[in-house]
Amino acid sequence: MKAHLMYRNRDFTLAGRPSRDTARGMGMTVDEAHERSLLEELPSQAGDLLQDLELRSLLAAMAGGDALLYQVSRKALLESLTDTDAILYRQGALGDCLAQPAVVREMYAVAVDVMEQTRKELGLSSWSSPEAALHRSLQAMKSFLHALRRLRSLADQNAAGFRSEAFTTFFAMIDRELSDDYFREVEDRLEELRFKRGVLLSARLGRGNRGRGIVLRRQTHRRKGWLRQKLSGQPPSSYSFEIAERDIAGARALAAIRNSGMEQVADVMSRSARHILDFLGMLRLELAFYIACLNLSERLHERGLPVAVPTPHANAEPVLAFTDLYDVSLSLQSADTMVGNDLAADGGPVVITGANQGGKSTLLRAVGVAQLMLQCGMFVGATSFEADVRDALFTHFKREEDAAMQHGKLDEELARMSTITERVSPASMLLCNESFASTNEREGSEIARQIVRALAGSGVKVLYVTHMYDLASSLAAMPGAVALRAERGRGGDRPFKLLRGEPQTTSYAEDSFRHVFGVPLPQVDLAPDTQISGARRART
Repeated sequence: MKAHLMYRNRDFTLAGRPSRDTARGMGMTVDEAHERSLLEELPSQAGDLLQDLELRSLLAAMAGGDALLYQVSRKALLESLTDTDAILYRQGALGDCLAQPAVVREMYAVAVDVMEQTRKELGLSSWSSPEAALHRSLQAMKSFLHALRRLRSLADQNAAGFRSEAFTTFFAMIDRELSDDYFREVEDRLEELRFKRGVLLSARLGRGNRGRGIVLRRQTHRRKGWLRQKLSGQPPSSYSFEIAERDIAGARALAAIRNSGMEQVADVMSRSARHILDFLGMLRLELAFYIACLNLSERLHERGLPVAVPTPHANAEPVLAFTDLYDVSLSLQSADTMVGNDLAADGGPVVITGANQGGKSTLLRAVGVAQLMLQCGMFVGATSFEADVRDALFTHFKREEDAAMQHGKLDEELARMSTITERVSPASMLLCNESFASTNEREGSEIARQIVRALAGSGVKVLYVTHMYDLASSLAAMPGAVALRAERGRGGDRPFKLLRGEPQTTSYAEDSFRHVFGVPLPQVDLAPDTQISGARRART
């Protein structure tokens, strides 16, 4: 049985927990070693994305304090889908979950309730005798049957309310595989394996009269009791013997014979139990993603923030268009009112300039988060969002000064950009925030201009936030480019609305004066022949 709620034709996997010996060999605790293995599954740029897009607050909201939900959400969000059909498949499943949250949460609870206890029991089976292993498998199967019956009941009661391909296929599989006949047969077999009438074994004599080819037999009829045998007058069909109470060697020999006969059936039962355990484990993993999405949806709904199902486009159709887009990560950290922004762009670069603290970096993060959410089949924080699917998302944001003073800021920026250019492809997206502002404007602009022209010219979708006018004006002049500008309101306030507008040569000296001195900049009348070059005005 397969859940296939995340992918149409394959399972969603997550690195398992290593053993204590493996973790000790790595010089780590089990939790530390597990976290490392989970991170190794992620794309190489995952660390930058988590930091630059502030994804940890988003993941924390999705997880709601549950470590498994956090791990599943992190992998699903960063391991982007690159096929539009796969995205639509997952979007459909999420739509069902949003429409039927109580049912989905109950199915998840079924898997969670049974997993930990039975996994622990089965984990000890390989170290036990066949008879003990069989007993543990039987106990696990009893719990599994209870869980599977609950799933079947949920399917019978609620399947008609689900419309997506993922869930209709899942419920059809439940109906087909978990029939009443299936449950009756399994319960009959489990009852037989309790051996209430003892164990029937067959064997042949080998060298030294040792038993060979010991086989566990199914008892098809009841044995006649001693009195009935005597009254019938027929000779006994078999003979018996008793082991003395203190015959330890005899008891051990008999136990060895029983274990030899039970070894094969114990192995079959163990594999059967693990098969069901794997199914329930996979169901828990795949439903965990949708439970995390429900958690996030509820948080955003509490804030009164809009969400929308995004429209994915094939990479051959470059598009980036949205209305009322906001930064979901920021909305989870701040109680302030979120201001949405609009954009309609095609394949050219998007250059964002304007006032400090005017929402430029926030919009850049919002686009990156929305692109990731689109490509993992989620909703986005906007009233509408559509974009073409990219094979990878990269970020190049400014960093703090190297505390160890091993590298200058420019060297560090160049090294990170070099790593990106080695991994980027024409179908990728790159978000730059104040890149190469650590050097003078002339040098920084030239470095950035050459990089952006080469990447955008090859098909990479580039969004660039900068204060450097020389760079911004040259990028805005590229074919298909869109220029956005963060405005400054009257009195220095920030409306946080970014509108189409060419980069300006001026900055806001008044803002700097107000920030430093706490009072408005005095108005000074200049002589008619006095001019101030925009290039020489203070930039903030």
